[in-house]
Amino acid sequence: MKKILIIEDDAFLKKIESSKFTKSGYDVTTAMTKADIDASLAASTPDIILLDMMLPDIDGEHVLQNLKADNKTKNIPVIVFSNLSSDADMKKMTDAGAAAFMIKSNFTLDEVVEKIHSLIGE
Repeated sequence: MKKILIIEDDAFLKKIESSKFTKSGYDVTTAMTKADIDASLAASTPDIILLDMMLPDIDGEHVLQNLKADNKTKNIPVIVFSNLSSDADMKKMTDAGAAAFMIKSNFTLDEVVEKIHSLIGE
């Protein structure tokens, strides 16, 4: 079973995303803070990461930079899933190594599952 790490600060969205991806056959772990992210990555290596830009104690850009700088995590595809939608934000994150940038309000969770599947398979 492929593993997804959801990094999201909105508890309601995190619950809905987690439920959807679990029902789609993925093993889901969630994180909200830098400490949560570090603990999750120390415990297991996900096959893909769904990353929000706005987090309580670190921003998504720094999380992505840290992931791509670490040999253990640099090859894990990261989908930025955020409501920040400026062209500058999208360019910054894709330039930093994001596999995709999806604006939450523009995509259904079914479409996110399709994107995950296209990046890592079932």
